[in-house]
Amino acid sequence: MYFVYVLKNLRTGGNYIGHTGNLARRLMQHNSSNYKPERYTNKISGPWQLVHKEEYSSRAEAMKREKFLKNGQGRDYLKTCLCGLKRKKKTQFPGNSMVE
Repeated sequence: MYFVYVLKNLRTGGNYIGHTGNLARRLMQHNSSNYKPERYTNKISGPWQLVHKEEYSSRAEAMKREKFLKNGQGRDYLKTCLCGLKRKKKTQFPGNSMVE
Protein backbone atom coordinates (compact mmCIF):
# COMPACT_ATOMS: atom_id res chain seq x y z
CA MET A 1 0.00 0.00 0.00
CA TYR A 2 1.07 3.52 -0.80
CA PHE A 3 -0.30 6.75 0.58
CA VAL A 4 -0.65 10.28 -0.74
CA TYR A 5 -0.77 12.66 2.18
CA VAL A 6 -1.17 16.32 3.00
CA LEU A 7 0.54 17.86 6.01
CA LYS A 8 -0.31 21.22 7.53
CA ASN A 9 2.31 23.29 9.30
CA LEU A 10 0.73 24.29 12.60
CA ARG A 11 3.00 27.31 12.92
CA THR A 12 2.67 28.84 9.43
CA GLY A 13 -0.49 27.20 8.09
CA GLY A 14 1.33 26.01 4.95
CA ASN A 15 0.68 22.62 3.33
CA TYR A 16 3.00 19.88 2.08
CA ILE A 17 1.92 17.11 -0.31
CA GLY A 18 3.84 13.84 -0.64
CA HIS A 19 3.59 10.07 -1.08
CA THR A 20 5.06 7.16 0.87
CA GLY A 21 4.81 3.46 1.57
CA ASN A 22 4.98 3.96 5.36
CA LEU A 23 2.90 6.90 6.53
CA ALA A 24 3.71 6.70 10.25
CA ARG A 25 7.47 6.63 9.64
CA ARG A 26 7.26 9.45 7.09
CA LEU A 27 5.27 11.71 9.42
CA MET A 28 7.87 11.10 12.12
CA GLN A 29 10.64 12.04 9.64
CA HIS A 30 8.87 15.27 8.67
CA ASN A 31 8.68 16.29 12.33
CA SER A 32 12.26 15.28 13.15
CA SER A 33 14.80 18.09 12.90
CA ASN A 34 17.61 15.52 12.54
CA TYR A 35 16.26 13.80 9.41
CA LYS A 36 17.77 15.37 6.26
CA PRO A 37 17.76 18.98 7.49
CA GLU A 38 17.91 20.32 3.91
CA ARG A 39 14.40 19.00 3.19
CA TYR A 40 11.51 21.46 2.82
CA THR A 41 9.62 20.34 5.92
CA ASN A 42 12.76 20.65 8.05
CA LYS A 43 13.73 24.08 6.71
CA ILE A 44 10.33 25.38 7.81
CA SER A 45 9.97 24.48 11.46
CA GLY A 46 6.81 22.61 12.37
CA PRO A 47 5.12 20.79 13.85
CA TRP A 48 3.51 19.16 10.81
CA GLN A 49 0.09 17.53 11.22
CA LEU A 50 -1.53 15.00 8.89
CA VAL A 51 -4.75 16.54 7.54
CA HIS A 52 -5.53 14.31 4.54
CA LYS A 53 -4.54 10.88 3.27
CA GLU A 54 -5.49 8.62 0.38
CA GLU A 55 -4.48 4.98 -0.08
CA TYR A 56 -3.39 3.37 -3.36
CA SER A 57 -2.33 -0.13 -4.34
CA SER A 58 0.70 0.93 -6.40
CA ARG A 59 3.38 3.56 -6.16
CA ALA A 60 2.62 4.69 -9.73
CA GLU A 61 -1.01 5.47 -8.78
CA ALA A 62 0.13 7.36 -5.69
CA MET A 63 2.66 9.39 -7.67
CA LYS A 64 0.04 10.25 -10.28
CA ARG A 65 -2.38 11.45 -7.59
CA GLU A 66 0.37 13.43 -5.82
CA LYS A 67 1.18 15.18 -9.09
CA PHE A 68 -2.51 16.02 -9.58
CA LEU A 69 -2.85 17.44 -6.05
CA LYS A 70 0.17 19.67 -6.66
CA ASN A 71 -1.34 21.31 -9.75
CA GLY A 72 -4.03 24.02 -9.87
CA GLN A 73 -7.09 21.74 -10.02
CA GLY A 74 -5.70 19.51 -7.29
CA ARG A 75 -4.98 22.46 -5.01
CA ASP A 76 -8.52 23.69 -5.56
CA TYR A 77 -9.85 20.22 -4.67
CA LEU A 78 -7.78 20.18 -1.47
CA LYS A 79 -8.92 23.67 -0.48
CA THR A 80 -12.53 22.53 -0.82
CA CYS A 81 -11.93 19.35 1.18
CA LEU A 82 -9.78 20.93 3.87
CA CYS A 83 -12.22 23.81 4.34
CA GLY A 84 -14.89 21.17 4.97
CA LEU A 85 -12.74 19.73 7.75
CA LYS A 86 -12.91 23.04 9.61
CA ARG A 87 -16.71 22.88 9.59
CA LYS A 88 -17.18 19.16 10.21
CA LYS A 89 -15.52 16.70 12.55
CA LYS A 90 -15.47 13.89 9.95
CA THR A 91 -15.40 14.17 6.16
CA GLN A 92 -15.72 11.42 3.56
CA PHE A 93 -13.47 12.06 0.57
CA PRO A 94 -14.62 10.64 -2.78
CA GLY A 95 -13.29 7.11 -3.20
CA ASN A 96 -11.06 7.29 -0.13
CA SER A 97 -11.06 6.64 3.57
CA MET A 98 -12.60 8.72 6.34
CA VAL A 99 -10.44 11.49 7.82
CA GLU A 100 -11.06 12.91 11.28
